[in-house]
Amino acid sequence: MFKLFHPNKIFQITSKAPKYILFLFVIVLSVGLTEALILSPEDYKQSDAVRIMYVHVPAAWISLGIFSSITFLSISGFIFKNKNFFLISKSLAPSGFVFNVIALVTGAIWGKPTWGTWWAWDARITSMLILALFYAMYLISWRIYESEEKVFKITTFITILGIVNIPIIKHSVDWWNTLHQPASINILSKSSIHSSMLFPLLIMTAAFALFSLLIFLMKYNTELIKIKNKGLDRL
Repeated sequence: MFKLFHPNKIFQITSKAPKYILFLFVIVLSVGLTEALILSPEDYKQSDAVRIMYVHVPAAWISLGIFSSITFLSISGFIFKNKNFFLISKSLAPSGFVFNVIALVTGAIWGKPTWGTWWAWDARITSMLILALFYAMYLISWRIYESEEKVFKITTFITILGIVNIPIIKHSVDWWNTLHQPASINILSKSSIHSSMLFPLLIMTAAFALFSLLIFLMKYNTELIKIKNKGLDRL
């Protein structure tokens, strides 16, 4: 069903993309920071402390989205025996892990003025920490196992276990009594967050997504160069 890809042809496309992605990222980030730090209003309860939301929430969204993508690609690669899917997954994972850590750190910083503590074993915080551990296990597996067949199986198994945690993170505020407030943004119904805060939140999410894409392309190109150096002409 899926044709094997020639590394040289893929590299010709992906090697040119980063400079354009970087240019777009700088523009979108500049707009996002201006909206988030200058134009968006203070929260009537949290004052300026609410502005950390514009980093915390997009980072969490990106980390969840990347892990979901990694799971889909790993399962697809395992079923269809396509190495390229695994390379894409491997290249996505570092930025997903970084944004997961950013979400945890900014959450702790935000929690101090809001809840009066840096850390609490809140359901959402704990489930995000568990996601970071799955990311770490996934990345470590690529380093410690030399056999491609073995690492493909192990990383796929890790992602299948980890994906169970995604809906727990999403619905934890509804299933348990947590320090987090219920979701303010709903796709299927009207969001409770004001548009003056929603707009910069979405812009910052777009900026983080572009940054993730940039890191992915750099990592993916590195993997392609390794394959070319080994003299392999197929993925």
